[in-house]
Amino acid sequence: MDGNGRWAKKRHLPRAVGHQRGVEAVRTLTRAARQMGVEVLTLYAFSSENWKRSEDEVSDLMGLLKRFIRSDLDEFVANNVRLRIIGDTSAFSPEIVALIDDALARTAANDGSTLVIALNYGSQQEIARAAAAAAEQGAITPETISAHLDTAALPPLDLLIRTSGEVRLSNFLLWQAAYAEMWFTEVLWPDFTPAHLQDALDTFAQRERRFGGR
Repeated sequence: MDGNGRWAKKRHLPRAVGHQRGVEAVRTLTRAARQMGVEVLTLYAFSSENWKRSEDEVSDLMGLLKRFIRSDLDEFVANNVRLRIIGDTSAFSPEIVALIDDALARTAANDGSTLVIALNYGSQQEIARAAAAAAEQGAITPETISAHLDTAALPPLDLLIRTSGEVRLSNFLLWQAAYAEMWFTEVLWPDFTPAHLQDALDTFAQRERRFGGR
């Protein structure tokens, strides 16, 4: 979900306003994805590299995260949405960790769609942790590494979407994206609409996936 800062800059607004509009886009798109039949939606909300941003911006992002959980959790529960987290949440404040733990507990039994939020997530670190865990148990193989990834209990990644014109993965789901389809758009995340998501899904449906075969 890239482009909040650039969206705000284009409008001569503080970056915090861009992040607020980004959260509004999250709400719209998660609802639309559920209606479109998307079973699992993963959103890259805060990377392990985002701690390098200014203290004020990180504080704004943490505040938005808290407000999002508090305001939207009841909707997840009511709509049978299961919440999952990937990444290392131990670096967050006790208040945020408690909110996350409560949200996970309250939605654990839901068996409708799944919303996965990547928080303090970095794919290289995830792969390193998984390889180390696999080594402790024996052989290191693609199968044993996959079994120890944060996404081990989730279905394979089918489609990876990146907004704002950036054409790179930026340490996101590197292992899982091995055979995923990619869809890049110039649209900044706050302007990304259900119509854009439908366009991405339609494009995905037209692609022939051979997984290395003929």
